[in-house]
This record gives sequence, structure tokens and C-alpha cells, in this order.
Amino acid sequence: MIRKFESFISENQLIRKTDRLLLAVSGGMDSMAMAELFRLAAYDYAFIHCNFKLRGSDSEADHAFVKETAQSHGVPFFSRSFETQEIADNTGESVQMVARDLRYAYFSEIAQKEGFDIIAIGHNLDDQIETFFINLSRGCGIAGLHGIRMKQGKLIRPVMFASREDIEEFIRQNNIAYREDASNQSLKYKRNLIRHKLIPLFVELNPNFREEMGANISRLSGTEEVYRQFVDEMKQTLWDEKDNSISIDIAGLMDLHPIRTFLFEFISPYGYNAADVENIITALDNIPGKMFFSASHRLLIDRKKILLTKLNEKDGYASEYTLKREDLFLAEPVTLKISMRKAGDYKIPLDQNIASLDYDKLAFPLMLRRWKAGDLFIPLGMKNRKKLSDFFIDEKFSRLQKEQTWVLCSGEDVAWIVGSRIDERYRITSETKDVYKIELC
Repeated sequence: MIRKFESFISENQLIRKTDRLLLAVSGGMDSMAMAELFRLAAYDYAFIHCNFKLRGSDSEADHAFVKETAQSHGVPFFSRSFETQEIADNTGESVQMVARDLRYAYFSEIAQKEGFDIIAIGHNLDDQIETFFINLSRGCGIAGLHGIRMKQGKLIRPVMFASREDIEEFIRQNNIAYREDASNQSLKYKRNLIRHKLIPLFVELNPNFREEMGANISRLSGTEEVYRQFVDEMKQTLWDEKDNSISIDIAGLMDLHPIRTFLFEFISPYGYNAADVENIITALDNIPGKMFFSASHRLLIDRKKILLTKLNEKDGYASEYTLKREDLFLAEPVTLKISMRKAGDYKIPLDQNIASLDYDKLAFPLMLRRWKAGDLFIPLGMKNRKKLSDFFIDEKFSRLQKEQTWVLCSGEDVAWIVGSRIDERYRITSETKDVYKIELC
């Protein structure tokens, strides 16, 4: 194992012998195996550990275990505790995403402050394969099929060559202590479902599945590089960037096949998704002047060019605004006044500038943003989803009205087209206990 470890590092030029390393050690099997390999290879390293306080006394025991192991290795130990659940509740993000962001931000902070050249993460080959299938199930496109990068800036993953079975065998042979997280067995997590159910089926079909998949992912990563180079070459022939404005030649774009793939790659970095691309392509054959907004940009279809411009902060377009449970007023980009009412004696105002929503159905924090192509909602009184763009046509919105329209979102849902119509799913019913009243002033 140590020879494969050193060969993997050398072949992929992950580390120089003079580098100072920061090892991310959770106390689990993978990170403890990685730490032992670095000890055997005699690198200059320290431990760093995050206590996310998500598993009660087990989290504290993990911290104590990693600290003790660092002392036995005779290396520095850095750690920090986080109120992860509280942060997730306040931001509305998943606990997993919050923990990930906190982890990498802390690693970067200590690496910069203490002068470490490399941050090593203990992802293995099985993690790589699991990530591939997770991305594939989400419809990631080619960008997600390279899996986890073995090197990204200061971050490296030096045990990516080893399967989980390889690591388990190394742990047994070297009597390495580690901590087991019971959540690794729970099938409610997509990664664990892939780990415990899907991958074993592939191994039944092909005992060398892990090695073959590792090679496939490596080839896909290389293919993506070639793909990117070609897309960038085509982009240069059609792309003209001046100041804060980008123009794309429509005639040249129409000659590219498949046009959807090229246009998606051109404009997705500016906040446009696959649904936006479909709507833009459809609009290319229509009368010029149609505009499409992302959170940060406006795309205008002119006669011969697609014009992409960054929206001004003063216009309110470039920002998203959040409303927390406790917020009762928002001054910009539009003025909103919020109050809570009991449903029992509440009379729903007929004014479209006032939204009366079922409080218990809302996922906080709410988000106020510009509407964008592809947005859907279920108009009050209807059963089926409708595109906002179609709703605007039915309601005879002018271009200016559409440009100035904001939507209030609960999670991924558009709960209210501000000043116009609420979503049927958030209406007041006989089951409603509390009313979230929000008024456009």
C-alpha cells in the first residue's frame, strides 16, 4: 500500500518533498489510513479536524481521538467546533452543504495563516465512483462525470487510487484505530444507497468494476478537457467582449451543431440553465428584442447579435434578497411589509398587492429574486403548473412589467409573483393555522 501511495503521488505530481501538509482527519477509516501512510512516508504534516456537533457525545469523542492521534504522531493539531445545525436552520441550506462549506473555509484559513502548502483529503476510489453516480442521477452533463478531482489548487486527494476494501485491509494489517460513524450505514442518504446497494450489484457483474470505473472516470476527465478546448475555440470565433457587455454572433451560432450544447456552455457561467437555453433558441427565429434574465445578467436577442450584459446593482437585478422568519419589513429592491395573523378570524384581502400565505407551508428563509425563463408555478385556483412567461402573456404584461417583476420563493417554488398572483399550493385553507401576510407598499 505504501509503495502504491508514493507512486500515485509521484506520477500525478501531487506533492513536493519540501511541501508542508495539512491532513484533514475526521477519525474515520479513510482519514486514519491516509494519516498512517503519510507517517510511513515521512512527510512534514499536521492534523486539522472539524467538530460539527451533529452527533452529540460521539462528535466530542471523535475530536478527542483525533487530537490524541496527532500527539502520538508528534505533529501539530488544529481544530474548530461549529454550530452546524443552527447555521443550517438560519440559512435554509442542507446540513451537509453547510458542513462542507465550513470545512473547506476553515482548511483554507489555517493553510494560509500557518503557511501550509497542501491540504490532503482522504477520499478514496469508492468515493470517486459514488460521486460519479450521484452526479449522473442529477443530470450533471459532462462536467460532473469526471467525479472528484485528485487535485484542485492546494487540495489533493492522495488515496484516490485505493478502494474501500484496500483501505480496510491496510487498517487491519497495521492495527490502526479509527472511529465509525453510524450514519454511514443509513440508506436514507443517496451516497449510502449507492455504496451499499448499487455498487455491489456492479461488482457481481464484474469483480474488477471499481478499477474499470476508475479508469473510465479518468478517460472521461481527459475527454472533458478536449471538449472544453473545442468549445472554447468555437467561442472565440463568435464572442466579442467589451467592458461589461458580451456579444455573440447569431449567424455563427446557428451554424454550430448541436446548438443547444454550445449555447449552454457559452452562457451557463452567467446563471442560465438548460430551460433558459431552450427558450432562447426558440426566440432566435422570432422578432428581435426579447430579453432573458438570470440572477446577474440580462440577455437580449438583437437582430444579428445576442447581447449579454451584467445587471447593475442599483437596478436590483444582480442580487437575491432573503426574508427570515423574524423579518417584518424589506426596504429594497421593493418595499414589503410583513405581519403574522391567526387564520381563524382572518379575511383574505382581494388586493393583488397583498399575499396571504399558509405560514406552515413556507420554507424559510424565503428568497426574493427576479423571475427567470423556465420558472413555473401553479396559479391560484388552478391545478397544473404554468410557465411564468406564459402567465405574463395571458395577463398581457408589457415588456417593462416583465422586466420589473419580482418573485417570492419558498425553496424552489415560486410562492408569489409579487403584486400579481400567489401559488395555489400556498393558499389559505381550512387547515391553515397561521397566515403569513406580505404587502407590497
